Amino acid sequence: MLTFLHTADWHLGQSFHGQERHAEHRAFLAWLLDTLATRRPDALLVAGDIFDVVNPSLRAQGLLYDFIVAAHERLPTLDIVLIAGNHDSGNRIELPAPLLARLRTHARGRVHWHDDGHLDAERLLVPLTDAEGATRAWCLALPFLRPAEVTGRRAGEAEADDYLTGMARVHRELIAAARRQRTPGQALVAMSHAHLQGAAVSEASERPIVIGGEEAVSAALFPDDIAYVALGHLHRAQQVGETRIRYSGSPLPMAFSEVDYAHQIVEVTLDGERLSGVDTLSVPRPVAMHRLGPAPLDTVLAELDALDDAPDSPRETWPWLEIRVDLDAPLPDLRARVEAALTGRALRLVRLARRLPETTRGDAPARIDLQALGPRRLFERTWQDRWGETPGEDVLADFDRLRQDVLDTAGEDGA
Repeated sequence: MLTFLHTADWHLGQSFHGQERHAEHRAFLAWLLDTLATRRPDALLVAGDIFDVVNPSLRAQGLLYDFIVAAHERLPTLDIVLIAGNHDSGNRIELPAPLLARLRTHARGRVHWHDDGHLDAERLLVPLTDAEGATRAWCLALPFLRPAEVTGRRAGEAEADDYLTGMARVHRELIAAARRQRTPGQALVAMSHAHLQGAAVSEASERPIVIGGEEAVSAALFPDDIAYVALGHLHRAQQVGETRIRYSGSPLPMAFSEVDYAHQIVEVTLDGERLSGVDTLSVPRPVAMHRLGPAPLDTVLAELDALDDAPDSPRETWPWLEIRVDLDAPLPDLRARVEAALTGRALRLVRLARRLPETTRGDAPARIDLQALGPRRLFERTWQDRWGETPGEDVLADFDRLRQDVLDTAGEDGA
């Protein structure tokens, strides 16, 4: 028997509408430490997006490394496996790997290829051991695959791989290596940071990984002899088709659209080569999150008045607040009226959205909420206005690649 906890998408260092969430992440990691000490699993798997940006603050990095040290002190035989997600820098995740290995922590940030064009699969195979030190399973620790890592021509091949073909190649070679590595009675556990076809995405906080919806991979990549698939990237906790294929979801809401998500980690039990049991452990929410409206101002103010708060509590524990107001006409003093209602209240208003009735007068442009629309939809609308037709899939793919490059470059530069 072997048990492990599956979690993902911590997004340490996230700035929430310009405000840091250090206290929430610290509280989650403290809860996770206590949960590890109580449940005493054999391993902890963290399926990517450990940090929120590729160049995280020293404070965010300190949270991770303090947690790893504390976990090793409390459970010296615990195996921890970390992979990089699309928000992470693979190089940064792997940089302290030699030191982390002394704490039984295995960090995998990138894939590597041999000179003959084959995947260096062995470095992605991590043994998971029980309390007596016996290897009971192998973790196929596959970090987020960027296009440059899996596309292109391999040695001895005439044509270059596209992204999905390259993804399939990596999975195929890694699984083949794991089958060669294991001995009878040992299970295979795949950990990946990817978007699986058929999985439900968040309304606002998950950006396309590579090329819009085309980066979604098939669950068929994980054959039946994979006992469990620990996934990261999507913030809504869910299974994808089968009990053994799961997103743990994020431990904290990353956007107001996730306010009603059931945030959790997953406890998995293996019996020999097979999955024996799956249980979910609810993560307590250290800071409340409220989303009021959309509704008329009077209704919203009444809802605001009914909210509980604790004025004597530290500001970092005050609830986050989003207010969405429906207006019949522009109201220049809307913010002033809302802020007056918040006077003396221990609430943090971080977003106030107005919704006006649509107008059809003349050729006046429709009012656009840029934050709600998002970059991709704005690009589609601009293209439609300029050329009189919707952009093709190839154009959208180029846009998504360019946006990903900009985000990665900005993160590397500390922007």
